[in-house]
Amino acid sequence: MAFVTHQIVRTMSSVSAKKLLVQHVTVIGGGLMGSGIAQTAAATGHSVVLVDQTEDILAKSVKGIEDSLKRVAKKKFADKPEAAADFIKKTMSNIKTSTDPASVVHSTDLVIEAIIENMQAKHELFKTLDTFAPEQTIFASNTSSLSVTEIANSTTRQDRFGGLHFFNPVPVMKLVEVVQTPMTSRKTFDALIDFSRAMGKQPVSCKDTPGFIVNRLLVPYMMEAIRLHEQGHGSKEDIDVAMKLGAGYPMGPFELLDYVGLDTTKFIIDGWHELEPNNPLFAPSEVLNKLVESGKLGKKTGEGFYKYS
Repeated sequence: MAFVTHQIVRTMSSVSAKKLLVQHVTVIGGGLMGSGIAQTAAATGHSVVLVDQTEDILAKSVKGIEDSLKRVAKKKFADKPEAAADFIKKTMSNIKTSTDPASVVHSTDLVIEAIIENMQAKHELFKTLDTFAPEQTIFASNTSSLSVTEIANSTTRQDRFGGLHFFNPVPVMKLVEVVQTPMTSRKTFDALIDFSRAMGKQPVSCKDTPGFIVNRLLVPYMMEAIRLHEQGHGSKEDIDVAMKLGAGYPMGPFELLDYVGLDTTKFIIDGWHELEPNNPLFAPSEVLNKLVESGKLGKKTGEGFYKYS
């Protein structure tokens, strides 16, 4: 009897220690980031359901994914058109779409949220999904600037909640910041690390602090470039050239600001300033505020710090 009991305990311990394997993924949000995450997950053999509010949005997302895959396949299978066609067909077969997130999370291993950077919207989404998703399903947010802990607090699964911050464009950029909140379990964190690697990405471990690693360093750098220009210490053109030629950066800070979107940078820095009003690194910029107010948001609107024809 003692032997049988010992065997049962060993079996239970083995099951509890077993790693969580992510095979089925639900991506909420069919925008640039969500579509990129869905594409990359599908291309690496995962079953994906891409969710957004309307069929029209999803049709555009699917078309964007297919076009992106054609570019990838052309480069990856330059002299093998049949292999390229098979790659596209197989990847697309791994992607389904839906406008009803609650109806598709019942059999998913991982939910990745990539919607608007609005805390209330994320709370409402995850609170609903928490009711319908199985107990073992992991939730993750792709937020780049909001507190993952605060988002997780809208659910009853704080131990199965973490951050997966991908970078744009997702199919190309290798990095994923895997964010661990104070409540994220080791099992959940390991599953998110393993999933990132299975997607062909390089994960880095982050704590749930403003901006995690990349944006925490990058945004203050860009803001300091603006202040340098505001104070008359250098033209935007000279600052960009200096950082490209002197530091070896592929883009100068003003070029990067226009690429990222001035509204995005303003949103991030305003949020951080609200959290830490006395931190000089998070001080807002009058120049940035005026550009955003006038609708000059960077490349996407044709003008930001620079003009684009």
